[in-house]
Amino acid sequence: MKNIDKKSLENAYHLFDTDDIAKIEIGTTKGLQQVHFYLFDKLFEYAGEIRTKSISKGSFRFANSLYLKEILVKIEQMPENSFEEIIAKYVEMNIAHPFMEGNGRTMRIWLDMILKNRLKKVVNWQFVDKDLYLQAMERSPVNDLEIRTLLQEYLTSDIDNREIIFKGIEQSYYYEGYKKKMMNKCLLKF
Repeated sequence: MKNIDKKSLENAYHLFDTDDIAKIEIGTTKGLQQVHFYLFDKLFEYAGEIRTKSISKGSFRFANSLYLKEILVKIEQMPENSFEEIIAKYVEMNIAHPFMEGNGRTMRIWLDMILKNRLKKVVNWQFVDKDLYLQAMERSPVNDLEIRTLLQEYLTSDIDNREIIFKGIEQSYYYEGYKKKMMNKCLLKF
């Protein structure tokens, strides 16, 4: 695990351990930027900043940077009254991919903040299979049923359980290609 990734992971743990998470806006672009800044401050010069370049992953092109700010305003206005609406908003934010790096890790925390605030639930990410999750997210721009079904299965009302939160952070980094063995070493500090 590179130093930048290790520090970002430590920042994610710290966000919850210090309860700084309570200072972040819920369900807004500003809140998403606050999470991103917290995770990547001093690691990326663009921490917390909306990207100004267009990006893609494989053959999928994320929202064009020319229209990104307007798109983010529309996403922010999406309703959050049900699990289905919250997942639809999460999928749209993923399509927007507002940062140059670190979108997935940032958005999973953002999603759990919305779920916790609106439904008094969070995703128990430690049980969400990496391959199934990544495949469902890849297909979600066409239909979000698969990602909704997958995440709904692992919703928990144990929203303040430190182990669930920290294992979820580990799983989030694992989705991005980091080895769990290296993350466990980092977790021992907390």
